[in-house]
Amino acid sequence: MTSGFSSALKLTDLNDYITPSQACVKPVKIEKNENAKVVRIDVESDGTYSEVNEDGSKSKLKATKISLTDCLACSGCVTTAETVLIEAQSIDELISRLEDRAQWRQVVFSVAPQVLASLGAHYQLTMPECYRKLTTFFRQYMRADFIFDTSFSRDLALLEQAAEFVARFQQKQSSDPQATLPMLASSCPGWICYAEKTHGSYILPYISTTKSPQQIMGSLVKTFLPKVLQQRQVDPSIPIDLASGNILHVSIMPCFDKKLEASRQDFYSDLLQSHDVDLVLTSTEVQQLFQRYNVDFASLPSTSPPILFNNLSEDGSLFGVPGGSGGYLEYILRFAAKQLFNLELPAQLEYKQVRNSDFREVVAELNGQVVLRFATAYGFRNIQNIVRAIKSNQCKYDFVEVMACPSGCLNGGGQLKAQAPMTVKQALQAVEQVYDTTQVYRLPEHNPAVKQIYQEWLGGEPLKSEALHTKYHFVPKLEIK
Repeated sequence: MTSGFSSALKLTDLNDYITPSQACVKPVKIEKNENAKVVRIDVESDGTYSEVNEDGSKSKLKATKISLTDCLACSGCVTTAETVLIEAQSIDELISRLEDRAQWRQVVFSVAPQVLASLGAHYQLTMPECYRKLTTFFRQYMRADFIFDTSFSRDLALLEQAAEFVARFQQKQSSDPQATLPMLASSCPGWICYAEKTHGSYILPYISTTKSPQQIMGSLVKTFLPKVLQQRQVDPSIPIDLASGNILHVSIMPCFDKKLEASRQDFYSDLLQSHDVDLVLTSTEVQQLFQRYNVDFASLPSTSPPILFNNLSEDGSLFGVPGGSGGYLEYILRFAAKQLFNLELPAQLEYKQVRNSDFREVVAELNGQVVLRFATAYGFRNIQNIVRAIKSNQCKYDFVEVMACPSGCLNGGGQLKAQAPMTVKQALQAVEQVYDTTQVYRLPEHNPAVKQIYQEWLGGEPLKSEALHTKYHFVPKLEIK
């Protein structure tokens, strides 16, 4: 099954949500029940699933039968269809596309901050240092024109998703029957595939329509970049309406699921005959590129990235937000508390662990009353419990930051692996340390370049443009006869 893959892409490595301490979680069929009093779902020692009722009693759940083509596509395993997509987004495919460099007017790489943290921990560098060295590598060896930073597009994602949450909350307060809360974060493609293929059309309206930072950057690169280059006379010959088809956009991400996200038909333009993101590589595959070209990454000189589409400050610092999975919970909670209740939350939020370290909640209170209740749910065990609560009308949260990987995106399946004698846990802690200490926190609305993009391209303010939003689709199950 793995033949033809880059050597980084093996089934044992496609492990976005399974850690050595966590068994594989198979989907179970969960029916909506208005009168259900189910508290949680437990995985028994024999691998079966049980609903735990309010009184402590248990009832067995029937496992959903799936075929290979009905897989969760969560990178814990790979289906035949998804194998083809991933093979089409390998190191060899990238090199093949770059052999005829003349066909591409612009070659663009965009790099996720989680990737920079993974490289930084491995090579003992800061995130800004990794960004500059990657700029050198991609320009020198991949003949890239631009190397962008998806923490920039994440600012747009945060602003859009925060505005979307406030709008939904106000709808709910006005008793609008179309209002759907809790709002579930949408940036994790493993979670999106799981929701589309496992829980049908019922759960999809709860998911934020805001695109992920990867796909927002794709929209920027294919739609807005040609306009910017022409206006600045970087390349005045570019026809704005057609240039995007001649841009090769490569995204560097912390998990293999992002390859599947980039391949969605929702992000394909019939006019331009291209996807917003043409090819995705992971942190591990980038390291394999270093090895292929015999490059000592730590010794590479630094090159300043373009001012366009990055979050570097004038003094060389990298702006970011708290939270290794994009910071959705914390930013949206603060934004909503201020917009809805004129509340300024403390600098340090007080999280309460619910079931485990990947399932935590935090609240905003006004006059001693809880007015907003948010949660993180990382890993499929926690996600299943959130979904079960929603389907039984017992979910107490207003917003849930959902990620398929335990510990979130910093622990993505495409991140660099722990090197002996370091344990997996120690390696993750090192990545978290780099992420938390080598960025300068800045609110997205304080990004002047983002303000300019809203003015020039997105209708002036969040939710005024469909360019940063998408749709989800119910995928019917295939029963094994």
